[in-house]
Amino acid sequence: MKHLILFFLFISTTLFSQKITIFDAETGKVVEGVALYNKSKTVSAVSDKNGMADITSFSNETIYFSHVSYAQMTEKKSAILSNNNIVYISKESEQLDEVVVSVFKNEAKTNRIAEQIEVIKTKGIQKIAAQSSADVLAVIPGIKVQKSQFGGGSPILRGMESNRVLLVVDGVRMNNAIYRKGHLQNSITVAPNMLDKTEVVFGPTSVTYGSDALGGVIHYYTKTPKISDKKEVKTSVFSRFSTVNSEITNQGSVELRFPKWASFTSVSHSDFGDLQMGNNRSHGFDDWGKIFYYSENLNGNYKETPTLNTDPNLQRNTGYHQTDILQKFFIPLTQNTDLKFNIQYSTSSDVPRFDRLAELTDPSDVSSLKFAEWYYGPQNRLLVSSQLNINPKKSWLQKGTITLAYQNIQESRIQRRFGSLERSYREEDVDVYSLNGDFTVPLAKNRNLGYGFEVAYNDVGSTSFGKELNIVNNQIQGFSNDFNVQSRYPDGGSSYLSSALYMDYRQDLSDKSTLNSGIRLTNTQLRAKWIDTSFITLPDSDISLNNTALTATLGYVYKPIRGWQLNAVLSSGFRSPNIDDVGKIREKSGRLTIPNVDLKPEHAYSAEIGLQKYFNKRRFKVGANVYYTLLNNYIYRDFFMQEGGLVLQYDGETFDSADKVILANVNRGTAYITGFTLNYQGKLYRNWTTSGSVTYTKGKTFDTKEPMSSIPPLFGNFDVNYTIDKFESGVNFRFNAKKDISDFNIDEGIDNHDLTPFIGVDPNDGEDVFFGSPSWYRFDVFSRYNLNENITLQGRLDNIFDKHYREFASGVSAPGRNFSLSLIASF
Repeated sequence: MKHLILFFLFISTTLFSQKITIFDAETGKVVEGVALYNKSKTVSAVSDKNGMADITSFSNETIYFSHVSYAQMTEKKSAILSNNNIVYISKESEQLDEVVVSVFKNEAKTNRIAEQIEVIKTKGIQKIAAQSSADVLAVIPGIKVQKSQFGGGSPILRGMESNRVLLVVDGVRMNNAIYRKGHLQNSITVAPNMLDKTEVVFGPTSVTYGSDALGGVIHYYTKTPKISDKKEVKTSVFSRFSTVNSEITNQGSVELRFPKWASFTSVSHSDFGDLQMGNNRSHGFDDWGKIFYYSENLNGNYKETPTLNTDPNLQRNTGYHQTDILQKFFIPLTQNTDLKFNIQYSTSSDVPRFDRLAELTDPSDVSSLKFAEWYYGPQNRLLVSSQLNINPKKSWLQKGTITLAYQNIQESRIQRRFGSLERSYREEDVDVYSLNGDFTVPLAKNRNLGYGFEVAYNDVGSTSFGKELNIVNNQIQGFSNDFNVQSRYPDGGSSYLSSALYMDYRQDLSDKSTLNSGIRLTNTQLRAKWIDTSFITLPDSDISLNNTALTATLGYVYKPIRGWQLNAVLSSGFRSPNIDDVGKIREKSGRLTIPNVDLKPEHAYSAEIGLQKYFNKRRFKVGANVYYTLLNNYIYRDFFMQEGGLVLQYDGETFDSADKVILANVNRGTAYITGFTLNYQGKLYRNWTTSGSVTYTKGKTFDTKEPMSSIPPLFGNFDVNYTIDKFESGVNFRFNAKKDISDFNIDEGIDNHDLTPFIGVDPNDGEDVFFGSPSWYRFDVFSRYNLNENITLQGRLDNIFDKHYREFASGVSAPGRNFSLSLIASF
């Protein structure tokens, strides 16, 4: 009888025990430590190391799922049991403060972070029909993007640009030793449709990322495969056509899912034709930006003189094409250890430097183009990285990530003037080796310690040469002669080594407040050597710079009552001079920049206050962030004076320091940048959502009372969306206020004031007078329809009223009216 009773107990337990398994919706791995409870918290359970939890004791009620790294979710018990006892939890929620971000290397919910952070994910990227990843950044609150040519995009964060803003992809810093002061095009070397999300943190974040992160950090996260209990093959196709530049983009992806490993392969190719500018010139400048003549010296053709443009609104020499390849492997070695392999390759055709090809030798003669050829050679970026995620759950190490990476970046610049057969080549090849370790350990409940290290070594090669063209029947048939050309960077080679240790600490002081703090010690070492001194002779042909910086941050989050959150941040940052700062030689707009081997690091000290108010059960929020940044020893491009004067030859031109045409980067005293961003986002009512932002920035030097460069005018972005069943539609409004010419920095030339509307000549000194950046606005609409669970069609009409405008400091006019049609399919 006893054995019979035990048998029936065993059978009943087996039959009626209700165990479920909880999986990560992104990776497919089981999740340990998920807390389950009912509404009254009278019944609870916790998932074990296999992700399993027993819900037998729960009645047929709603079960709450909670985990520190995941968004809280609820599910009916009956629904779970009908779904094969499986639950997927994710790091995203309708409650905006539940969003989990990784931008500080260790995952945390936004309601525990004091800094201003913005996130855009896959669906949002698809919605805006971004032709490049720079276009993705342009819709993020607080970011302005400058373009010197269509194949580019230089993000501006809080008045900081180029090498003062850090780009990161999948945990590996993209900034290298030749990231320049001014404008960059490197942000486009990741295809937008390969991105899972983009996270942006504003303000100095040098504690986490080291040098360069003065304005903020932009972190691209590419898509990652996930494992599955059963073998699966997932495929996707993306295709888009745009009328404004005859864009054709095609992308195909294949994801292989297995219990022990997973793979994701994606190939994207975009072909862009010449860009049509807007025709509606409501700003009142009839000819501003129009292209009356252009160069036909492309693809081996030779044309001695500029060609008349039959459509001045068509920006000839803006087209190019780009190919991006992504290969990822995800291998869970054990329950607590994962390995990721990441291979990325991006290449392009020659990319015409549009603003230089439109440069005139005589501003009064629209046919007097200066350059017959000026283009970037194929821009190549290779990244190979391995990332080991460990979860030993020891007292000294809860979890960590070790990233070993290699990058190779190849850039080149090719130029030739009208009236000359001499073509010059300048080529750069950068190898970057890096090793990062980022670790966390929970000291107690709601107390976390993070620590890590970083070592990055840059090896820079810079070569230059000249070729004299051999012309036969207006075709280039090889070369007839060679000549010497000054290299852009030290021709004897240069290197840049950065090594750092950091520590950060986060603690919930109470259920209403959280303290964030951190400290980082960084050392940089720069070596460079010049061999050819036939053009420019320096006091010392071998240079060596060694700099050390200690940076810190202190943040505080306070939630006085439900629905309110106050943030405050004090932080310091620095940027150590790189090879471009110290050793670059280049000409632009008749001015020559030469090396200065005596540069020292620039430092930033920032204070920020943020306010957020939540509504509608935390599904809608209104926020404001106000900041003030003090720059000390800031690096500034200034006129270079030398006792006795200086006369230099460069690309056949003579530059005399007496004419104030020779510049160099120098350290100045102090300057400030201040501003604010107001934003809102969330649900309006049922199917209606909305978001919007307004950003204002101001910057000025204390020592010279000049405006700082890269300070955009007031700008904003607003949209409203409606979703019902398979249909989604929305309208977007973007605007940019005027920036007076008096607010431009004229000396550095970074703001390209001479590319704003020309309004005459000053009768007192004979100098050209420019208007500044005119205000503009535009409306866009989009619609998306899911034909079925596998196929989606999307259409957009951008710049509906065909407005002509230029983004601040840009050398190319923005796209005119554009219709794009996208097909998104997954199987």
